[in-house]
Amino acid sequence: MEQTIEIARYEELMSLFGCHDENLRAIEKQYGVQIVNRDGALKINGDIEATMYARRAVERLLGLVERGETLDEQNVNLVIDMVANGSDAQLDDLGKDTVCVTAKGKPIKAKTPGQQKYIDAIAKNLVTIGVGPAGTGKTYLAVAAAVTAFRKGLINRIILTRPAVEAGERLGFLPGDLQNKVDPYLRPLYDAMFDMFGGDVYQKHIERGSIEVAPLAYMRGRTLDDSFIILDEAQNTSREQMKMFLTRMGQNSKIVVTGDVTQIDLPKDRPSGLLEAIKILRGVEGLAICELSHKDVVRHSMVQKIIKAYDQAR
Repeated sequence: MEQTIEIARYEELMSLFGCHDENLRAIEKQYGVQIVNRDGALKINGDIEATMYARRAVERLLGLVERGETLDEQNVNLVIDMVANGSDAQLDDLGKDTVCVTAKGKPIKAKTPGQQKYIDAIAKNLVTIGVGPAGTGKTYLAVAAAVTAFRKGLINRIILTRPAVEAGERLGFLPGDLQNKVDPYLRPLYDAMFDMFGGDVYQKHIERGSIEVAPLAYMRGRTLDDSFIILDEAQNTSREQMKMFLTRMGQNSKIVVTGDVTQIDLPKDRPSGLLEAIKILRGVEGLAICELSHKDVVRHSMVQKIIKAYDQAR
């Protein structure tokens, strides 16, 4: 059977094909079809079911192109998988809303359905727990949501924190004052804020106290009003630390907790406060738990493959 897709614009055709036609080759390999370009129209040949799947995948990819998305291996494979399991309707809402715009004018949008659910949960709930592997955008999207709320005047402060737990290695006695000692632990949070605000604007907000980046120990005894509070690397909190953090929430505030339960750096005899919180708090009104997977990884496609291999080896 042959399916035909007319493509009006040459630019869309080139974006769809990808470098050395790699996007079309991926579709051909997945569905066992042949795709050729004839005078601006794609001809898809194969058995009936395969050509229908391939056509849907091409149309979904063209939809992303029309919305200004750049096709790469990660989102091409995402579309192929979603079409194959019949969940591609979720792509209709993907990337329609801009979460934030960086200092360089780059719009930050959800790139996977899992990320879209995470963003929606942050918008609708007072407390959101985002759990997933490295590269799924847990922290970056939370920071983007915080910056947007700050720019709109919905909150007065952004507070970013994480436990100062070493990732499987001893750093020893670091030189400098207390801020110098904790800076290495907080670097990922600094990087995200620099992207959103730019260095100069970010520094001004730090000096005014409207942005605070601090280790988790600094949160004890405080009540945080009118704030967007993000706890990163929460898998490395103790039970007591997690309860302490969650109960810092004041009036007109929002909390996002992020972590990767496969990268717990605590001693084996110390249970993770994040795991306990997920168990205890599931079902609490106003609190959402979002679980991202390797399918939501938006770093290099190799990161997705590595995480999937580790998951399968467990």
